[in-house]
Amino acid sequence: MQLKDCYNFHDFRRMAKQRLPGPIFNYIDGAADDEVTYRRNTAAFEKCDLVPDVLRGVADVDMSVTVMGQKLSMPVYCSPTALQRLFHHQGERAVAAAAGKYGTMFGVSSLGTTSLEEARRISGGPQVYQFYFHKDRGLNRDMMARAKSAGVETMMLTVDSITGGNRERDKRTGFAIPFKLNLSGIAQFAIKPAWGINYLTHERFSLPQLDDHIKMDGGALSISRYFTDMLDPSMNWDDVAQMVREWGGPFCLKGIMSVDDARRAVEIGCSGIVLSNHGGRQLDGSRSAFDQLAEIVDAVGDRIDVMMDGGVQRGTHVLKALSLGAKAVGLGRYYLFPLAAAGQPGVERALELMRIEIERGMKLMGCTSVDQLTRRNLRFR
Repeated sequence: MQLKDCYNFHDFRRMAKQRLPGPIFNYIDGAADDEVTYRRNTAAFEKCDLVPDVLRGVADVDMSVTVMGQKLSMPVYCSPTALQRLFHHQGERAVAAAAGKYGTMFGVSSLGTTSLEEARRISGGPQVYQFYFHKDRGLNRDMMARAKSAGVETMMLTVDSITGGNRERDKRTGFAIPFKLNLSGIAQFAIKPAWGINYLTHERFSLPQLDDHIKMDGGALSISRYFTDMLDPSMNWDDVAQMVREWGGPFCLKGIMSVDDARRAVEIGCSGIVLSNHGGRQLDGSRSAFDQLAEIVDAVGDRIDVMMDGGVQRGTHVLKALSLGAKAVGLGRYYLFPLAAAGQPGVERALELMRIEIERGMKLMGCTSVDQLTRRNLRFR
């Protein structure tokens, strides 16, 4: 399968599956427990129908949005995700370059494999830094100071990951960072030698944001122990309010799912929230972000920028979320599979297909700007 033969999410997923060793593909593709929430994230969009208007004069369509003071050329962005150079040697560099080319936002993770500073140099577009709350408050402050000096505008604190989800696919192969594969996992690497050659002939895998805290030789701390040993499960609203004050700029909470929590985010001065269940990778059986969107927009949408992610595979999914009041929509696996399949050209093709789908969908809906998409255009079954 070649990149030119990929026209949608499922095509990119198939191409990534052909290229990646099983443990790495399943790390991207997998989710928690029985993966109910993972499936529900996409299924939620199918319960909602679009009601188009016609004869509206749609020769020119403006799909730009402004989120947390940043102007995006289209209403989707590349959500920050971990370990990207494990999927393809270009990793975050490819995503930064592609997002910059398409004028949209991307994020670098605390567990990113390219430094904040390098990603900032690659893309002149909006960038968020996704980070976790550590027991070491000094480390939290250092990470924020580093982001500020790198020119990052927006902090994005993930609040749904104080402990790791139960990802059984990873357990079956022994997938971990550093690698501690079982025989089944090793065998799956052996049948995909091209990935191994690529991995070994490029620069050493590292986590630049946490170089001083996680050693890739396995001597100091693995990523699984990072979640259990370094992250602080006692994190509370007072802790986050202090971080918001210290940052002094756009601050976003990722992983909000309840109206009460959305209201608290407003109260402590956040400028944005992302409704998210972490792609179904944390609490299985939790609700989809799309299903929670309307009530949270109704509660706080006039005071804070509400975004969502999870299960987005089509431009029409984006239109439905925007019609319910989301300011922008995050993409995760949607760009990770094309990254794994083909590097920067893959991410660019995925973003181009999404751009075309959103523009076509807006024309067919009779809308020339995003703010014309309203609940009047939706019916739930």
